[in-house]
Amino acid sequence: MRAVLAVPGDPDTPTGGYGYDRRVAAELVRAGWTLERLRLPDAFPAPDTRALDEAYAALATQPEGVPLLVDGLALGAMPDVGAAIGAARPLVALVHHPLALETGLAAPRAAALRQTERRALACARRVVATSRATAATLAADYGVPASRIVVAPPGTDPAPRSRGSGGDAVALLSVGTLVPRKGHDRLVDALAGLRDARWRLTIVGDDTRDPRTADALRARIAAAGLADRIALAGAVDGATLDALWAGADAFVLASRHEGYGMAYAEAIARGLPVVGTTAGAIPEAVPAGAGLLVPPDDPGALRAALRTMVENRDARARLAAAARVAAAAQPRWADTAARVADALEQAR
Repeated sequence: MRAVLAVPGDPDTPTGGYGYDRRVAAELVRAGWTLERLRLPDAFPAPDTRALDEAYAALATQPEGVPLLVDGLALGAMPDVGAAIGAARPLVALVHHPLALETGLAAPRAAALRQTERRALACARRVVATSRATAATLAADYGVPASRIVVAPPGTDPAPRSRGSGGDAVALLSVGTLVPRKGHDRLVDALAGLRDARWRLTIVGDDTRDPRTADALRARIAAAGLADRIALAGAVDGATLDALWAGADAFVLASRHEGYGMAYAEAIARGLPVVGTTAGAIPEAVPAGAGLLVPPDDPGALRAALRTMVENRDARARLAAAARVAAAAQPRWADTAARVADALEQAR
């Protein structure tokens, strides 16, 4: 029961993918695994030749026979990983979502990533996908046999029920790194048409990872005249985030794609009604009846869902009640780690 977990860059990066890696690692150790953490270069998913060579060399020096669990943020850009590690090192891929599906990529870049990830995944003995939707994409578009895919959805910790704001204005909370894929621009556009309604929005998310997107969002909020109603909180500590969850009346996020959607699942755990999209695996994280899901990049549909959430107290209460029921059925992190452990055992 020994494995190596390889992750690019700072393992404490505040994103859902890195959070998944941290929690799975902790649960594997708790279950008796000896887990070596291997930090790959920061440059992924756009490594230069030097970063690629460094990553290949680091993986190639790991003990033979010990499974290598490599995060897809790096693996998807490592087309020659099979040749680098050889047949004696079992490779297990951990795919949060295919790299080519990141919003905003130029078509040639997306095509190149699709090819490199396809080559890398062909070398993996097992592929851990964080949702059924991602698993289906890997099988259909990346040639991964279904027999080699293990679905391990993120766990969700039991959480206290959000008490709500108690104010006249509905407190909306959005949690997600400020990158194009999260659709904060669409959320602002939709809310710009609801100036007549009583609401306020707090957006929590790292605003340093993609400064251009963060600056454009600030400008969009100002141009819409919503600077007094939308607060960009940046990345916050756990206590601050807990307080924001506790005081929220609803969770809103207009993602263009999600490999699972851990923030959506956290909202369900808190018993919060959700406004989101149908993109990727979001419907897996938000069960029917617990949220209003609309097509991505459809500002009219998003605005209508937000109006219902903000103005219809009874609808909001029904959705919250369904979220509380759904919370009881959410997987826990020990369940997630057990599925990953199965993949490691099968690969070995």
